[in-house]
Amino acid sequence: MDSDLAGQLEGALRAGADIILGKERELRLAIACLLARGHLLIEDLPGVGKTTLAHLLARLLGLDYARIQFTSDLLPADIIGASVFERAAERFRFHPGPLFAELVLADEINRATPKAQSALLEAMEERQVTVEGETHPLPEPFFVIATQNPAFQIGTFPLPESQLDRFLMRLSIGYPAEAAEKALLAGDDRREMLARLQPALGQVAIRALQRATGQIHAAPPIIDYCYDIIAFTRRSPRFLQGLSPRAGLALLRAARAWALLAGRDAVYPEDVQAVLGPCVGHRLEVGSEDGTGGGYEAAALILDQVPVR
Repeated sequence: MDSDLAGQLEGALRAGADIILGKERELRLAIACLLARGHLLIEDLPGVGKTTLAHLLARLLGLDYARIQFTSDLLPADIIGASVFERAAERFRFHPGPLFAELVLADEINRATPKAQSALLEAMEERQVTVEGETHPLPEPFFVIATQNPAFQIGTFPLPESQLDRFLMRLSIGYPAEAAEKALLAGDDRREMLARLQPALGQVAIRALQRATGQIHAAPPIIDYCYDIIAFTRRSPRFLQGLSPRAGLALLRAARAWALLAGRDAVYPEDVQAVLGPCVGHRLEVGSEDGTGGGYEAAALILDQVPVR
């Protein structure tokens, strides 16, 4: 990776850590998700910083930003846009919706109906949308950050597996540690700090970093390790279903991005292990006598059972 790019990236991480206190790992994972050309799902209780993290990334990365508040009456056209008939020209003209931004925050995505949620499927996978038979490309880079409240809260519609699988990672921010929360209480207002924040990267730098991520070397033993993880989930009776090939590709892309953030030009086993939980936490369920366990329990089981070759 170019030394100038490395310096900009490190500067972005430092600036972000000054605002999201005590959550350096979560910040690194979010940026790794972008560098791996994926999308991010943040699931947590209201008020722990989900939206602040999205605003922070938009400011740090210098990206065009749009926020979509998902509600039960949201329609697909409110997200994608719609074709409107122009009388003067005597034709329909497509008016892009808020989805046509470089960084899109889909806030409280599980408060919308499945019909509205499905409007994101093509966009997240193909980076384009089709309206009335006409295809419209989305900006590059294109990064969706979705937040959702826990399923036990009132008024939520669980995301279907096909939608969850479009997210490269799922994160939970959690409560800050004691020292970080005291610093948060004693410090400046986060909104004011965000307003003063200057972009540390930009479109050109991000595209270059995404290309550099794809060039991080993954040796045959790393490929074998990723395959062993996938194969274990498919044959183990502990899982209700195994990981798909798409999940395996996502895991390797995320590991490459984590290696790049660490300043390495090759993937190590610890890079795979670092991103395993966020990459498989929303794709696996652990069968148990009293129901199902969470995805991070699945990641812990995999790390315990699958050795590095």
